[in-house]
Amino acid sequence: MESLKVSIILAAGEGTRMKSKLPKVLHPVAGKSVLSYVVDNCIANEMGKNVVIVGHKAEKVREAFEDWDVIFREQPVGPGIPYGTGFAVKSAMDEFCDEDLVLILTGDTPLFQKETIGNFLNYVEEKDFDGCVLTAIVNNPFGYGRIIRKENSQIVGIVEEKDASDKEKAITEVNTGVFAFKGSALRNTLDRLETNNSQKELYLTDVVKLLVSDGKSVGGYIIGNEEEMLGINSRIQLCRCEEVMRRRINEKHMENGVTFLDPASTVVDAGVEIGRDSVLYPGVILQGNTIIGEDVTLIGSTRIFNSKIGNGCVIDNSCIEQSVVENEVTIGPYAHLRPNSQLMDGVHIGNFVEVKNSIVGEKTKAGHLAYIGDGDVGSGVNIGCGVIFANYNGHKKFRTVVEEGAFIGSNSNLVAPVKVGKDAYIAAGSTITKDVSEGELSVERSQQKNIPGWTSRKNG
Repeated sequence: MESLKVSIILAAGEGTRMKSKLPKVLHPVAGKSVLSYVVDNCIANEMGKNVVIVGHKAEKVREAFEDWDVIFREQPVGPGIPYGTGFAVKSAMDEFCDEDLVLILTGDTPLFQKETIGNFLNYVEEKDFDGCVLTAIVNNPFGYGRIIRKENSQIVGIVEEKDASDKEKAITEVNTGVFAFKGSALRNTLDRLETNNSQKELYLTDVVKLLVSDGKSVGGYIIGNEEEMLGINSRIQLCRCEEVMRRRINEKHMENGVTFLDPASTVVDAGVEIGRDSVLYPGVILQGNTIIGEDVTLIGSTRIFNSKIGNGCVIDNSCIEQSVVENEVTIGPYAHLRPNSQLMDGVHIGNFVEVKNSIVGEKTKAGHLAYIGDGDVGSGVNIGCGVIFANYNGHKKFRTVVEEGAFIGSNSNLVAPVKVGKDAYIAAGSTITKDVSEGELSVERSQQKNIPGWTSRKNG
């Protein structure tokens, strides 16, 4: 049987310190779940099989990853269960063979770089270790398992914080929670783990001690940046990981030619793409699968979610959701594009204009205080101040069609379903309920009546 590289990701913990209804590994960091970063890392390093150990609220984790190429194994729960990392790994015993290389990671450590895990695996294979630990030298080792080495630097064990002596607590090389083992070495030691520790659990770290006692080779690979090993057990640690991830994301975009005027106050999710020579002002938020073109300027409290923005656009203090904006479009300030809107080249959407489920043609302008809902608007249309597309009758929504070159005067209501033809004019203050043909002027107003002397009589 051909050997594989198999990852086992430990994601069964309850995460009680998070004080959350959501499983710890599903909390988002820069727009992606914590666990997704770990799985992505394994996929990027071409693991032949990825196994996720679930336990607390397992159904939620399974649901979140139902479309991913992972295998779930559930950790048993109940009275008399020893628990611990060693017990969790035993839940995946059927998923690896003696000839496989088994990588073990924790599902709450999203900051490991692809290159770090790749270099670790290469090191293990090159040295042909039976087991290997990814370690780090840290300034404050409190809470981490200490790496115990002999005089020749050979790793002989890992001691957990609660079981460590004062001398061992002074050690600054710690376990990051990432291991690699030959399948045979891991299998032969897991069944020999014991609960003779302060937690009465089966520690995966004790596998190292057992391998050493069996005369097997155990290595240690030290990473250069301790922030990679940051795990998440509380909201405070979640925030720290968020800060690191967002800094990495912003720096990546800056390296690719994007200007951030204040990176610390600019929020960009992991899945966002930004073209070169675009400029992001403080307060900008880009979320989901958003794509920003080249030479785009995003100003102020602009939030864009799952949308595509073309080249050369200027967006000022506006919200765009699940929409498409083509090239050289100007939006805002204080405009709102709701889902399923599309603005063609050269469109201007001004302040306090809302567009919903509509197509707006090239070089059409809606300067201020308008609502365009469920509309098909042609090119070169002028939509005046206060124009309303009245699209909803309380039961059903209808579409409004405005053809190219039309002029919609200020404070007009277009009551759908209705069509305004090419180059037609709607007089200001009109409420249009019937179609207007090409080139027509439509005026719908009551006759104006002025009553002389009314004010003096009222006040008399």
